[in-house]
Amino acid sequence: MASAAPSFDHVLDSRQRSRLVRDILPKNDRFSYVPGLRFAKCHVETALAQRGYIPRANPEHLRPIFEKYASTNRNGKKFMTSEDFIRRFLGLYTEENFNEETVRLLASAADTTKDGDISFEEFCAFEAILCSPDALYLTAFELFDKNSSDSITCDEFKAIISHTMPLHDMDFDFDSDFIKKYFGKDKTRSIGYYAFCQLLHDFYEEQGIQAFKKFDKVGDGTISSIDFQQIMTTVKGHLLTDFVRNNLIAVSGGGAVGHKVSFPYYAAFNSLLAKMELIKRVYLSYCRGNIELEMTKEEFLLATQSYAQITPYEVEILFHLSELAHPGIKSLSLLDIERIDPERLKRHSQVERLVNIKAVESKDQRGVGTAVLESAYRFLMGSIAGACGATAVYPIDLVKTRMQNQRTGSFIGEVMYKNSFDCFKKVVKFEGLLGLYRGLVPQIVGVAPEKAIKLTMNDFMRDKFTDKGHIPLHGEILAGACGGASQVVFTNPLEIVKIRLQVAGEIQNPAQRIGVFTVLRELGFMGLYKGARACFLRDIPFSAIYFPAYAHAKLATADSDGINSPASLFCSAFIAGVPAAGLVTPADVIKTRLQVAARAGQTTYNGVIDCARKIMKEEGPRAFWKGTAARVCRSSPQFAVTLLAYEVLQRLFYVDFGGHRPTGSESATQKTLTDELSLNPDHIGGYKLAAATFSGIEHKFGLFLPRFETVTK
Repeated sequence: MASAAPSFDHVLDSRQRSRLVRDILPKNDRFSYVPGLRFAKCHVETALAQRGYIPRANPEHLRPIFEKYASTNRNGKKFMTSEDFIRRFLGLYTEENFNEETVRLLASAADTTKDGDISFEEFCAFEAILCSPDALYLTAFELFDKNSSDSITCDEFKAIISHTMPLHDMDFDFDSDFIKKYFGKDKTRSIGYYAFCQLLHDFYEEQGIQAFKKFDKVGDGTISSIDFQQIMTTVKGHLLTDFVRNNLIAVSGGGAVGHKVSFPYYAAFNSLLAKMELIKRVYLSYCRGNIELEMTKEEFLLATQSYAQITPYEVEILFHLSELAHPGIKSLSLLDIERIDPERLKRHSQVERLVNIKAVESKDQRGVGTAVLESAYRFLMGSIAGACGATAVYPIDLVKTRMQNQRTGSFIGEVMYKNSFDCFKKVVKFEGLLGLYRGLVPQIVGVAPEKAIKLTMNDFMRDKFTDKGHIPLHGEILAGACGGASQVVFTNPLEIVKIRLQVAGEIQNPAQRIGVFTVLRELGFMGLYKGARACFLRDIPFSAIYFPAYAHAKLATADSDGINSPASLFCSAFIAGVPAAGLVTPADVIKTRLQVAARAGQTTYNGVIDCARKIMKEEGPRAFWKGTAARVCRSSPQFAVTLLAYEVLQRLFYVDFGGHRPTGSESATQKTLTDELSLNPDHIGGYKLAAATFSGIEHKFGLFLPRFETVTK
């Protein structure tokens, strides 16, 4: 017979808690509870660590640490006092005039027997609690459970809450219907862990409502801006950043006429602060990795249509708050969210940074010199990335060039290759594997600055066209076109030398060895720019197609946080290369014909138009698409490797110049307890999170405990 589902409203003793854990947690992630101690032993520490949990400390390692700080000896057994645990071991409340009741109360979270001292077993048990995913709630529960009964009574709840700072400044009616709903009409019912969690979540909302009623003396549903400020700083102080705290009067003046705050505005304001995590999710989902994006109110409202929890009134308040930071600019950026959100954000990079340099503190400090340094930095990253991409696909490039140079109408018997694969086989057969890399050195020398110029110019122009994180499509196209045009002046000489060397292997004359200097002497300076017009004809449309396609492919392949993984970057760059490389093949054929020296009996060309006309007449329109497959197979993986290397290098060697970062390279996520680990070598296992957990209880739940003793005169 199947057992009934466990109830979450009754008192949870140790046996019941153990059964719940066994039923709820996956088999390999269970914690074994020792009766009365809630002692957890983690069986999969490595897996938990990989998922963001802190693995349990070995009790044998905890023993010498415990004995180091334990100052009490009872019947030959050592114990920690409250001060040993909180002040000496955890390093909290170290001031001379510390509040003794607060220290005793915090230590009671580890003191399971509630006898005032902490044994080694209790010390280990609390370390287990700190390792659990719901450590904040579990620790808070232990604070309120004064008699270790696995339940909370109304008197226990009132005693602890009354000791917190908000209750010192703002009364609460413990005879209200709210309290009776949890503890019963006569307030004699105890609540278990899960009911306590919900009570803690709802309590400060109820206190805020009671405070509003207290200041609404005439009962018309409004309070003054001053009263609004007092309530927010007293009851809701844990939800306020310094920016919001300093602008409470200003923002409330916009919520009602005559500096009066209505209850709907008050409720919407508090609801907004409680939903900032959802607000961040809406923003990050919309920006898709472009964390410099600024959203208008209309865009944000449209993005919230799938989130019924966010109301238009809350959005109105959100944008009013953000406008206070930049008067006249009605937009919302990640920086605005960081000003409003009490939970600190962290910038998250997809890869671990080897170098992390901040060249300027803010965008306001960015000058011409900084912009020049940024371009130099991008040029260096682009050079390395370009060399990587060129080397990876050079054999394909050689096959493509030979296929495009093969002529079918002007020289009988000249056809050497049936297709690209046949060309590849014959090169390996007659010239060896090294023949596939003929001309690689000038290619690397040329491609490194070529790709660097193209990438740097594209990024530079995108920065110019970007406004508030937005770049229009025509701006993307023009930026790409500028990148393509800028490379031709520098790379055309290197391109023509590369092509002459690539086709040199077709000349069956061992006595005639063709090298770089041979080609340079033959062409002369002006000859190095032969076919430059065709290069413009090819490279400008290629880049105008490629870079916008790449940017949009990145958006489509980013994860839910807008982050592009290396695989996503490679796929995006590869996909963008297919249409860009394929559509400009005719221009590439013309460029190749103009730059390759015609042999005896072959047709010669006098410029782009003449070349296009003669190819059409002698070989037909299909000749313009020769080598399309090879070109796509070369360009797509080459740019995939190049762009992957370019973006990953910028993530690994991160330098913040105060400008625009590549989209999808970083996101903003909520800071967690694991981001604030203790550096004390004695804090091992869960105790790395102890100080952060106690701090989190204050800032998440508003349980601010007095830090100093009250001085009475």
